[in-house]
Amino acid sequence: MPTDVENWKSEVYGNEIREHLMEFAEEGWESIPEDEHDAWFERFKWWGLYHQRNGQESYFMMRIGTPNGVLKPGQAEVVADIADEYARGPAENPEFGDAYVDWTTRQSIQLHWIRLEDVPEIFETLEANGLSTQQACGDSWRNIVGCPVAGKDSAEFVDALPVAMDLNETFKGNDDHSNLPRKWKVSVTGCEEGCGQGDINDLAFEPAEKDGVKGFNVRVGGGLSRNEPRLARSLDVFVPPEEADAVAGGISALFNDHGDREDRYNARMKFLTDEWGTEKIRRVLQEEYVDFELQTAGEDLRDEYTYNSGRNDDGHHDHIGVHEQNDGNYYVGLNVLVGRMGADDTRELARIADEYGSGEVRVTQRQNVIVTDVPEANLDDLLAEDLLDTYEPDPHTFMRGSIACTGTEFCSLSIVETKNRQVRYARWLKDNVEVPAGVEDFHIHLSGCTASCAQPQIADISLRGMKTRKDGEAVEALDIGLGGGLGEDPRFAEWVEQRVPADEVPGAIGNLLANFEERRQGDESFRDFVERTDEETLAELVEPEETDYEDPYMHNTKLTWYPYADEDDMDASPAPARADGSPIPSDD
Repeated sequence: MPTDVENWKSEVYGNEIREHLMEFAEEGWESIPEDEHDAWFERFKWWGLYHQRNGQESYFMMRIGTPNGVLKPGQAEVVADIADEYARGPAENPEFGDAYVDWTTRQSIQLHWIRLEDVPEIFETLEANGLSTQQACGDSWRNIVGCPVAGKDSAEFVDALPVAMDLNETFKGNDDHSNLPRKWKVSVTGCEEGCGQGDINDLAFEPAEKDGVKGFNVRVGGGLSRNEPRLARSLDVFVPPEEADAVAGGISALFNDHGDREDRYNARMKFLTDEWGTEKIRRVLQEEYVDFELQTAGEDLRDEYTYNSGRNDDGHHDHIGVHEQNDGNYYVGLNVLVGRMGADDTRELARIADEYGSGEVRVTQRQNVIVTDVPEANLDDLLAEDLLDTYEPDPHTFMRGSIACTGTEFCSLSIVETKNRQVRYARWLKDNVEVPAGVEDFHIHLSGCTASCAQPQIADISLRGMKTRKDGEAVEALDIGLGGGLGEDPRFAEWVEQRVPADEVPGAIGNLLANFEERRQGDESFRDFVERTDEETLAELVEPEETDYEDPYMHNTKLTWYPYADEDDMDASPAPARADGSPIPSDD
């Protein structure tokens, strides 16, 4: 039997949702029949709108897709202006204030506190400036990710940017691929470092060469969500750039026809790959979905991959700092702690990009931003800008390595507060914990639940939201995993400690790193240390401990209407609200 979501989608889905969305926006929040909320909220995702969680009724998160993370000149300023005008809620965040932009782990943009009634004006502004929310969410092609400096990387093997942009142009809004069994995540990588993270995508194009032709090998079935992570597997297919559209379309159509529509948990390409195996997928793809002979895989570069590897000798490959481009200009990567930047700062970023570079800004999969096309003569003045005191090009290791998802601030799935907590963790660790000698990159990813939006399984230290009891009270807690990473030998973290009270996690990390420093062999990397140490010993080395770290979010933030409000009980919520922000009485 099809799921409820499949039934809703069979009635209205894809591009046709927009007409209904605009009607609801014109008539206001109250025009959505209450017994149809779930159906319409599921459909709205296709146009980039997620209804926020309980206690925040009538407010939405809006996701803007930026293929390969590219914001063309002028677009960053447009995003800042929209955030400033429309992304303001009834309460402020104590770390970030009001009106901010979230850069995501899929090189997209998220805005919060969006009112349904403002959507038409926002869409008009976005689309007038070449931006869109179309298919930013929903069961379709999501934002295509890749190396954030594709086309500019001085060590690029093959330019993947035209391929990524062509795929976006071909499949965004394409009715034949608009209603898939589940989300469809695609990565296109042309660099030698492997920073497109193809291993954790449904479909990955990775740099390869065959018979003197540079192109891509194809992998399928990667992903992190829930408790079923998978690395993408080779399909034994090489495609030159001009065939990428046809092969991608064939694999997407295969998933559309054969993905599981009766169980959404099972409706991902990783599970179809488990069930069929890559040989059958390749055979069916050849026989039914492409009309030319597929080539066998070429020689890949996977043994050269260094991105997010966790190996000391691989150095930095996160695009932070000053780097020369292939045209003699430079790009400057700025660290955005947990990916959140205020609207004013985003506007200042746009000014700096325009004044010192080409005006282009790019977003990375580590929630950071890059200013591109900077002549060498402009570097000193750019690096002297006040904005870079906050968003540093050479940040401390713990600041550089921090990633966090949205958390209970807005997300209905999250179990714990995340972004503000990870900011506090990073600051405390910077001030209180010594980074082991020779460790340049150390990644700590905090995800509020098993959906893994913060990609915890590929971090040195993985944190995943849970609940526990402490001193007789229910408190927020985190599972702790160790030793994840990508690179030439990708590996998921080992979950070694469960339900650690959140205020004991910084002490646990400090003790773990001290124990690592004491027990490591020579200049051994943390990942290598984890790989050679048994799970029981690793758990003993974590040693959760209370310190002078203070955590104001230990209470069950999921049961609040907003974790940071002075009066945070659900009964104090000002939602739902009308277009002017006035609360809608419950008896209306």
